Amino acid sequence: MTARQLPEGRYGSRSRRGPNRWVRWSLFAVALVVSTGASIIGYNNLGNPPIDANRLTYRALDDNSLRITLEVRRDSPSRPAVCVVRAKSLDGTETGRKEILVPPSEGTAHPVTVVTTSAPPVSGSVHGCSYNVPEYLSTTTRPSG
Repeated sequence: MTARQLPEGRYGSRSRRGPNRWVRWSLFAVALVVSTGASIIGYNNLGNPPIDANRLTYRALDDNSLRITLEVRRDSPSRPAVCVVRAKSLDGTETGRKEILVPPSEGTAHPVTVVTTSAPPVSGSVHGCSYNVPEYLSTTTRPSG
């Protein structure tokens, strides 16, 4: 039995060359840069936050005020921070909001504040915290001029 011959030109050439070596390395480098960038962005967005705040207690003082106690942990306790706290009414709507200064401390801070509300409050929560303290909350005086 003889080997069967394929018609010439019908199936193309037998030796297919893959992409050049530099193209493969370039694609590998691009994939490496993209995956590294995605990892950094993911860590910054999903990693441990620099400030962690929880509501410890809340108590309605009257129909227009809520007392909230927080527990604030910072990666740099020596830096001042600002936290936003909210009060909510029975139907879940926000009835009061307040920014509070968390001064530098040795460790975990436990600030207490009273939020004025527009309706009888039933709960309180921490909306978030930041190291970007607004000037009007700052305890340091800044030179004018």
